[in-house]
Amino acid sequence: MQVANGVAANEIPGAVWVKSHASAAGNCVEIARLQDGAAVRNSRFPDGPALIFTEAEMRAFVAGARAGDFGF
Repeated sequence: MQVANGVAANEIPGAVWVKSHASAAGNCVEIARLQDGAAVRNSRFPDGPALIFTEAEMRAFVAGARAGDFGF
C-alpha cells in the first residue's frame, strides 16, 4: 500500500498493535513497540498511515502530556 507522507501501518514488520483499555468506543490511537521506538496509527484505519517516533521522542511526548504542556 502506498501512503503519502507516511508509512503504511500494515507494512511495518513485526508490529503488534495495542490500544488503551480506556478506549470505550474503539475509535482511538493504537501503538506498536518497535526496536528503536514506536509507531502510532488510527484504529479506525488499520491499513492507513502510521507515524514513527524514536524512543526519545515518545518519552518527551509522554513527559509533556503528564506535565500538562499541551494545554489539556
